[in-house]
Amino acid sequence: MRMIGTVARGIRTPIIREGDDLASMVVESLQAASKEGGFSFHDRDVLCMTEAIVARAQGNYASVDQIAQDIRKKFPGGVVGLFNPIFSRNRFSMNLKAIARAMDKIYLQMTYPSDEVGNQLITVEEMDKAGLDPYNDILSEEDFYKIFGEVGHPFTGVDYIKFYRDIVEAEDCELVIFLANQPRALLEYTDQVITCDIHTKERSKRRLKAAGAKVVYGLDDIMTQPVDGSGCNEEYGLLGSNKASEEKVKLFPRDCQNFVDGLADQLKEVTGKNIEVMIYGDGGFKDPRGGIWEFADPVVSPGFTHGLSGLPNELKLKYLADNDFADLKGEELRQAIAKKIEAKDKDLKGAMESEGTTPRHLTDLLGSLADLVSGSGDKGTPVVFIQGYFDNFTTGLED
Repeated sequence: MRMIGTVARGIRTPIIREGDDLASMVVESLQAASKEGGFSFHDRDVLCMTEAIVARAQGNYASVDQIAQDIRKKFPGGVVGLFNPIFSRNRFSMNLKAIARAMDKIYLQMTYPSDEVGNQLITVEEMDKAGLDPYNDILSEEDFYKIFGEVGHPFTGVDYIKFYRDIVEAEDCELVIFLANQPRALLEYTDQVITCDIHTKERSKRRLKAAGAKVVYGLDDIMTQPVDGSGCNEEYGLLGSNKASEEKVKLFPRDCQNFVDGLADQLKEVTGKNIEVMIYGDGGFKDPRGGIWEFADPVVSPGFTHGLSGLPNELKLKYLADNDFADLKGEELRQAIAKKIEAKDKDLKGAMESEGTTPRHLTDLLGSLADLVSGSGDKGTPVVFIQGYFDNFTTGLED
């Protein structure tokens, strides 16, 4: 019986720059880590890399001016309404700057008590104490400050109403801010709209059009093609972008499927093993204290090899031990559970013995694990190598 199950290692790489041969650099870094760490390679190991290093190697960037140019083409009248942006210096501030640079006037509808991914303007308790109905009540910027005063993000301390106002006014653009959760509230001001939400964007577009909006784009519809030599993302547009500098954003990576398939081929050639490969962004887990979903990217994984498709198909060992084999213990119990695992159905959906296992896609689970291991700061490990993830209780040393 093997005593070690899943192991996830952060792998350091050189700093990735535009034009670098990323695949070769990743392979070389993994080989060096293997020698230093004394681990070997196996079939169905998983190599994960951050979307950031893929996009950087691709040079997938766009300037504020290039984004503004695309926006002006879509909204030639110079007036636009923005629905449901997230509250983020890294994720939305540069997009807002570009929109303000392109437009003469913006109507900005912010949701409350929090944005789509859980960043709070106020707490639910504060909202309830004020007697507000978030489904119906609309607050002007003045109303909000009169009721709640100046408010700061629980982690960063940023007052996002003031922060976004400062960005827009610095671009000499007129701004009206109000707070409401119904998309149709924005149509009292303009019928030209950009939906800024991420995971609810299609519903927002549909509801706005049904309520009478004449022009509706999402952030995913902006920068889907190059503008004056910029990068782009044909599928996600500005979604998944990050602030790169005061005048530039890094877009979500492109052509991810070809990249992961090619890297898997290189790994096979070097190691002789069939190693799965995926690109990951935000993991999609919720902070229990701040209530923030760490999921501002449009998907956890924009590219992964075929072996990572699907969901886990696992039995709950605790259920088996407490029910099917409640009268067994020790080696007899171990062998009984091992036989049960070896004989399990290929699809356990709905089976009692799988109750309590995690019904998430493999790439979402692996991406969350990798995101936690790599972190978002100065660890310097944009590659995470996961071994033993597809093992189970029956996997022995010979495997």
